[in-house]
Amino acid sequence: MKDLKELSVEILDLLKQEGADDAMVTLSSGSMTEFNVDGGDLSLLRTLFNDSVAMMAIKDKKKGVISVNSFEADDVKNAVKNCIEAANSAIEDEALAISELTENEDFLTGITKFDREKLLYRIKEYMDDVARDYPKIIIEQLIVSYGMSERCVANTNGVCYTQQSGYYSLYSMFSAHEGENGTSFNGISFDFYDLDTPLIEINRQREDYERAEKELYAKAIDGKFVGKVLASPDMFAEFVGTALDNFISDSVIIDGTSPWREKLNTKVASEKLSVRCIPTDERMIGASLIHSDGYKNEDFDFIRDGVLKSFDLSLYASNRTGLERVKATSSCIEIDGGETPLDELIKSIDKGIFICRFSGGAPASNGDISGVAKNSFMIENGEITHALTETMISGNLEEMINNIVELSKENFCDGSSVLPYALIDGVTISGK
Repeated sequence: MKDLKELSVEILDLLKQEGADDAMVTLSSGSMTEFNVDGGDLSLLRTLFNDSVAMMAIKDKKKGVISVNSFEADDVKNAVKNCIEAANSAIEDEALAISELTENEDFLTGITKFDREKLLYRIKEYMDDVARDYPKIIIEQLIVSYGMSERCVANTNGVCYTQQSGYYSLYSMFSAHEGENGTSFNGISFDFYDLDTPLIEINRQREDYERAEKELYAKAIDGKFVGKVLASPDMFAEFVGTALDNFISDSVIIDGTSPWREKLNTKVASEKLSVRCIPTDERMIGASLIHSDGYKNEDFDFIRDGVLKSFDLSLYASNRTGLERVKATSSCIEIDGGETPLDELIKSIDKGIFICRFSGGAPASNGDISGVAKNSFMIENGEITHALTETMISGNLEEMINNIVELSKENFCDGSSVLPYALIDGVTISGK
């Protein structure tokens, strides 16, 4: 296989020869070894290989974009021609640009050595642990993998970043069963670097399996009320992430539909909320250190003590609006926890629900949401009482992040985020 740096130079030269004024390429090459367990038995062991080229050409202020899953010379040459043809037929846009040259770097993250035998031992151990400790749980599918990849982002300004990364991942799809009773499917996923710890002890899996067994005895809520919602870390991240997508991303800032369009450096959320992007943090397993626009990713704040500190704008959106581009891709999120232990948060709730999953459509432009609270529990008089059959919740994302009562002292890391539990007031909860 060709060196990715050398290949990037060759492709950029071809794009220039075909008439591109500016061009950028992203090359990726990697392999993934995957173990699949279905119905309790190891059903599949495979290694997948992937090579891909994504290229962008700017010609006469018009952009062409194309990608191909091959490094073969003929495939690359055809892709170059198609990319230029796409640019020729596009619409002129003054905001098109590529990143400027600063200081190129090569990054190496994670682990580069795969221990197949130890991973297989840990998988068998994991299945035994779940079967012994959670007899009502059926793991419908377990996928545990090790992936190693190399990525190169380069452009005709001389920018050239590379990153090699290796890490393990686990995904478990499961449900609980007892007699004729069964729960809906749920999932667990996380990334990790080493095999020194039994897999069942990583992240909050024991809590997830325990809750799933309790869901076998779910009851419905009678009536409708406005109350408090205790969101699991993953659920809180979904609420916050959806709000950020809805209020600070490219499209809503460019077209002016975001209610936060003129609120940079002003308060938009509870002062209890601080959200930062931390791609360089060693806890962020497999994090990309290269922005898709061709910059080095940096840590930064989205929201600090409730104050909006950054929009999530690409280089293109930055040029269109005159606002600062985002310093990293918007993954690897950390949300600061509070001072109150989770147990005390639960004790403070007279009537509300604990929600772990939400199923609903896209929010309205103003942030209104409505959907079904799944894998959720009733909280009454300071105690989690029973699991709930599917219960409707509705609210407004902007109001919800302003109505944060408290965040848990506990923060949990799954390899791609660091998150607390969140207690939110003013949510409409509807039963049968």
